[in-house]
Amino acid sequence: MKSNPTSLQKGLLPRHISFMAMGGVIGTGIFKGSAETVSLAGPGVVFSYAFAGLLLLIVMGAIAEMATVYPGLNMKDFIRNAMGERVSFVVGWLYCFMWYSVCVIEIIAAGSFLQFWLPDVPLWILSLVCALFIVAINMLSVGGYGEFEFWLAAIKIGMIIVFIVLGAGIVFGIIPGAETTGLHNLTEYGGFFPNGYAAIFSALLVVMFSYGGSELIGITLSETQNAEKVLPRVVKSFILRVILFYTLPILVICTLIPWNSLNENTSPFVQVLTSAGLQGSAHLMNFILITAVLSAANSGIYGATRMLHSMAVGGEAPPSLARLSSKGVPVNSLRLSAIVLIFGSMIAYFAQEGLFRLLMAVPGFVVLLVWISICIAQLKLRKQYPSKPTFKLWGYPYITLFGICCLSIIALFFLFDAQNGISIGICLVVFVVLTIWSKFRFKPKSNKD
Repeated sequence: MKSNPTSLQKGLLPRHISFMAMGGVIGTGIFKGSAETVSLAGPGVVFSYAFAGLLLLIVMGAIAEMATVYPGLNMKDFIRNAMGERVSFVVGWLYCFMWYSVCVIEIIAAGSFLQFWLPDVPLWILSLVCALFIVAINMLSVGGYGEFEFWLAAIKIGMIIVFIVLGAGIVFGIIPGAETTGLHNLTEYGGFFPNGYAAIFSALLVVMFSYGGSELIGITLSETQNAEKVLPRVVKSFILRVILFYTLPILVICTLIPWNSLNENTSPFVQVLTSAGLQGSAHLMNFILITAVLSAANSGIYGATRMLHSMAVGGEAPPSLARLSSKGVPVNSLRLSAIVLIFGSMIAYFAQEGLFRLLMAVPGFVVLLVWISICIAQLKLRKQYPSKPTFKLWGYPYITLFGICCLSIIALFFLFDAQNGISIGICLVVFVVLTIWSKFRFKPKSNKD
């Protein structure tokens, strides 16, 4: 009888990890959540995405630097080496909590997009079907999973490019049959910053959710050959793509339709194409939206299961979660993830109204805590690296400190944002419980040890 492997397989290629991270980032945050960010800050929200992109660059650079020094370790291991097992324990479980929240958001969003064609089918049933589909994909070997996710992500990236080109064609009157809008929507209805410059920072609360998932690259290290060589190259191209794939579509949206007429319950992409008279294109875009959010959920379940496996191996989670299938998949971690997704689809049955906004704030806040932890880890470990890094984060330590300060300020905005009070309360309760749990689980070592 064939025995199961004892360690994760290194079956991911550079294109896999790049597109897996893109799959985690380009999901509900852009295709549905962008309606909320635009309503908060108007067309000027592109500056929120650009600034968040700068912070993302710092975080990803820190991960890439540490990966070149500690080959074979992942993001959680870096945090553990820098701040100890208690912090690693809390951050690891928070990260899983974040991804489960994201995945529930994504499958509910996928269900809502399916209702564009199946309006009579209950949302929870459509969400449940999407959840089962995602679990089935994650049962593949890591190489097969990576290939599947590569093409899922490629479809939505390709369609974002098509949307940008198509939108530009409508703006400048190149597309036959479409109503030309020009650029007046960017300056009318209150101007480029209709709610003031402070609204840029208010929108950051949702933008941070959108960019969450980028750090998934730090989880793929354990399943990537020569990750310490591959990662710096991937990071350099990844950041620019993320910023462009967020800012350009939002500019197109705000140019084609007044920012204050967007419906937050419908994808702005579909709204734009429908308002332009391209109804057939709206159906095509809805298909892409479903692909996009399923891809993001797919990446999320991967991230959660691998984090649980890493924690189980490190003694921070039940040992049974480290068990691998014959294909090298953390099978018990995946089973736990499947239970969460199925339960999440049931939530859509009991509480549809306001659920999306409530869940979106949870991962946004946790992303901030995880990113801050990554920056602190790089700040501390740089002084004690066992070897010279082949890739260095620029401007150390000032750029790292800048990132920590900015992320901390945004986190404070989160804490005092009245709209997200319930979500932040949930996050803080989970954080406190995990902190107390870590103190009982990891006793201080005695001096004789």
